[in-house]
Formats: sequence, C-alpha cells, structure tokens
Amino acid sequence: MSDNHELLLQIKDLTIHYVTESGRVHAVEGLNLELARGETLGFVGETGAGKTTTALGIMRLLPMPPARIESGDIIFEGESLLTKSAAQMRAIRGGKIAMIFQDPMTSLDPVVPVLDQIAEMVELHHKGTKADARKRAGDMLELVGIPRERGSAYPHQFSGGMKQRVVIAIALACDPTLLIADEPTTALDVTIQAQVLELMHQLKEKFRTSMIMITHDLGIVAEMCDKVAIMYAGRVVEYGSTADIYETRLHPYTEGLFNSLPDLDSEQEELKVIHGLMPDPTNLPTGCCFHPRCPYAAEECSKVSPEMTEVSPGHFVACPVRTASFVKN
Repeated sequence: MSDNHELLLQIKDLTIHYVTESGRVHAVEGLNLELARGETLGFVGETGAGKTTTALGIMRLLPMPPARIESGDIIFEGESLLTKSAAQMRAIRGGKIAMIFQDPMTSLDPVVPVLDQIAEMVELHHKGTKADARKRAGDMLELVGIPRERGSAYPHQFSGGMKQRVVIAIALACDPTLLIADEPTTALDVTIQAQVLELMHQLKEKFRTSMIMITHDLGIVAEMCDKVAIMYAGRVVEYGSTADIYETRLHPYTEGLFNSLPDLDSEQEELKVIHGLMPDPTNLPTGCCFHPRCPYAAEECSKVSPEMTEVSPGHFVACPVRTASFVKN
C-alpha cells in the first residue's frame, strides 16, 4: 500500500482470534498495513475493533492462550517478528519497538522512583555503567519537561499528565524506531492532552521515530498522522493519507464516524449517529460486517465479504457500492 521503498513495518494478511469457552472471538481478520520510516499511522475505530490486539500482536505480548495468530505475518525491518525467540523479542521490545499504554496510572511501578524505572529500561538495551543509565534517565526526564531533581519521586507524587510524560520518557529512552501509542491521552484532561500530543510530536521529529497512533479521536489523527487506517470489527475498511480520509471519505463507516462529530459552523439540533451496535466478535455477520448498520447496503453486501479496492493512488476502500458511485462521479 506504500510507495515508499524504505518500509519499516509490514503486516500481511494477519488474523488473530481468541479461543474462549463462550466461542471464538474474531479480533483481527486479514489485516494488511504498511508503515514507512518516519511516518505516523493513525489507527481509528470503536472500542473492540481490534486496534489494541493488533498492537499487542506487533509487540508479541498477546496472552497465548486464549489468543492465537491464525495466519499472516508481521515484518519489521525486513524480518518476521513471528519467528523471533522470546529472548530476541525482549531485545526488540523497548529497544527498537516501544509502546505507550492507555493508562499511565497502571503502566508504572508504584514502589520504584521514576528515574530508576527509566534507567532500568536504558540498562536493558544500552551498554554502559549504572551511572551512564541514570544520567540518560535524567536527560530523558528533562526532555519531557520534568526537572531532573524530581526523578527520586514515586509515581503517586505526580499528576496524570506528569505520569504520562514519564511513560513517554521510558518509551523513548532507547531511541526506538517504532513507537506504538495506544490511546495515550485517554486518561488526561483536554489541556494536558494537548501538551502531551505536542510533546510526542516534537520528540517524534527529534528522533525521527515512526509511530502508530491508536485512537478514536479524529482530531488527534488530523493533527498527528500522515496516514489513517479505519478499523471495524477486526478489519481495515478504509486506508489512505490523512487528506484522502478527511476530504474523500468513502466507506459508510468512515462517513458515520465523521458525521457523529459536532460541526461548530452549522446549527445542528442533534448529532447524526451510526444506528445499531458493533457486532458480536464471536458471531460476525456474513458478507460485509458493517452491512446491518449501513444506509447504502445492497443485497450483495450480506453475501460477499468486500475486497479492498484502490480508488486513487494509496487510497483503499472495502465497499463496492460506494467505490462504484465514486468512480462514476
């Protein structure tokens, strides 16, 4: 899907299921994505769409069982992550691929000073003395806007926004080539959200880190991302540049997401909503998973699972009804 030869990450036909007593959960189905060096990909969808499962799959942190990678591959820097040993993955995690989890409150060890937590990450992945690691940890704290002297404090002595800064410092301590940010501002109030996003943007530019930004906030995507993948019920239904998705959104689900945003320029008595609910991942509808909620659904939509079609260079949509009308226009 990318025209850039310097690909960092390729996800090829990835399918991940959770096998449980109550049934088989189809968390990710036939996922294909590409990310070039220095790019930021926005991964958008409702809760339960499969975004975090994909991220944990890349990190090889899925709980197995019940999770099972049924098919596909995850290729990072030209090598399959699925064939790596546990020891090799420990070296890659934190060193080359780092992740910022949703909730900073639960990501930090409550009984270890924050400087020691950053230094531990540096010691794991960089050669050098303990003193070198502590100096690097202090530098990282200052880089994220926390005075070095606060390094001896414990997580409970920091606000939510400051904790998230510490988590970012840990994630970036070893200059990863890929940063996965899973809803990094969910637990923060709006003003702190803006500060944290600005900080991540600056650090991404400084370190030239590629990033996958998992979110359901379309404003964050517009601000931070080069490309966008819209995910629904385990499948990517639309993929393209941020301009493609915001200016020529074609999939009915993408359209529904944007319509549910308040428009400050027009007087609306009520927001447009997507009718119905996300399908049960243990019992997905036949054909297109979105067809029971889709205003454009035709008879074929309930029978045939749609393929991704390239409607313009780099812009892919999994909806034959909408792509046909777009081509006619």
